[in-house]
Amino acid sequence: MFEPLVEPVTFEEFIEWKPENGRYELHKGVIVEMQPTGDHELVRAFLIRELNFEIRSRNMAYTIPSQALVKAVDKKSGYIPDVLVLNLPNLVNEPLWKKSSTVSHAESIPLIVEVVSTNWRDDYFLKFAEYEEMGILEYWIVDYAALGGKRFIGSPKQPTISVYKLIEGEYQITQFHGSDQIESLTFPELSLTAEQIFGAALGEP
Repeated sequence: MFEPLVEPVTFEEFIEWKPENGRYELHKGVIVEMQPTGDHELVRAFLIRELNFEIRSRNMAYTIPSQALVKAVDKKSGYIPDVLVLNLPNLVNEPLWKKSSTVSHAESIPLIVEVVSTNWRDDYFLKFAEYEEMGILEYWIVDYAALGGKRFIGSPKQPTISVYKLIEGEYQITQFHGSDQIESLTFPELSLTAEQIFGAALGEP
């Protein structure tokens, strides 16, 4: 049984406390337990499978870990992205990698994907700002259930994939729906449509 920590918690206290099982993040010094739905996990698993196929078939020096942490610039937050693509050659420059599977350099992270749950504000506000400040080159928000606010996915709301690419230090957005093919900096030869990703929530192969 893990004893709760008195908040706010430092990042160092968090990684010492964090149990091996379960998904926990640190949001501005507050520990948050992540409890995804089954549909969320189906979408996440589909994306990992498809991107791993690209990595293997293109012989790319990337990997997708299951529980690695991203340490934010503010040093008060740490996230476990739904999909975290790591650049293997740069892990030697990550001081916390071997001990706590934690990365903090943008050069180690070509792509992060967050699959939207009911706490959609974290993805569209909090993590958006943190990943942009870190200099992460590409960030996807996969809103398969159209949970995000209308200011982000339009009205009427519809399932949307928002792909943010870092240009001159700021994220520029392109959105994809239905049969739109995803355009990715990290995986330029990716052949995947928005509806294929959304279909994963329905158990479609």
